[in-house]
Amino acid sequence: MPHAFRQVDVFGSRPLSGNPVAVVHGADDLDDEQMQLFAQWTNLSETTFLLEPTGPAADYRLRIFTPARELPFAGHPTLGSAHAWLEAGGVPRGDAVVQECAAGLVTLERGERLAFQAPPLIKDGPVEDDVLARVTSALGITASDVVDSKWCDNGPGWVGVLLEDAHAVLALRPDRDALEGLDVGVAGPWRDRGDDGAGDADVEVRAFDNLNEDPVTGSLNASLGQWLAGTVLPEEYVAAQGTAIGRRGRVHVRRVGETVWVGGDTRTTVQGEVRLND
Repeated sequence: MPHAFRQVDVFGSRPLSGNPVAVVHGADDLDDEQMQLFAQWTNLSETTFLLEPTGPAADYRLRIFTPARELPFAGHPTLGSAHAWLEAGGVPRGDAVVQECAAGLVTLERGERLAFQAPPLIKDGPVEDDVLARVTSALGITASDVVDSKWCDNGPGWVGVLLEDAHAVLALRPDRDALEGLDVGVAGPWRDRGDDGAGDADVEVRAFDNLNEDPVTGSLNASLGQWLAGTVLPEEYVAAQGTAIGRRGRVHVRRVGETVWVGGDTRTTVQGEVRLND
């Protein structure tokens, strides 16, 4: 049977400038193998499947797949899938949208743009010396270039690295092979919003693994917000990501007390139907 399908551009500051996610609607009849095969076939960083929730606390259930595995949570797929669900006529039970996924319940607010509540960290605290040595070597920098570092793991396994400024972040030329087994997020503040065309951004962010550089990363920006918002950065700020690879992502981060919200623009770019089990 056909399934409604949308491909949504997430975090783009203009059309086709963010991170795409493929969303399959009404996927309760699909099994794990079909979901994984379709995610492999789309070859996007993530493909998601909307299902009925397992209980009354959530509006829908979401499964999130990379081409290689299922993830318990991911940020830009959460925003893109909520956008697709709402655009298809989904009506939340309350004021907020509540998503059920393997990591638990995720709350999304509907304001000027969709935003999700940052999930709790799985691993927090200082980065071990041997891990940090691997990270700095892979990034082509020295320990003295690192202003601070921290585990920022809310599912994908991020190691967070803070550099002196955005210029240092954009200058990185990492050794991908040396990053094998690591997911590294790097941030550096723009000292002047008008500096070198940064314009509307307070910080530059890049996300690396041993396969690619992610265009715009919701989970990383969520954990960076829990770390940096209200200390190194304002309690409300805009992160630029994707600059080094020709994207123009903008992530809107806001801390309210102990809660961090991560938002961005969402646009449907492809709409139709897919046939996965005919």
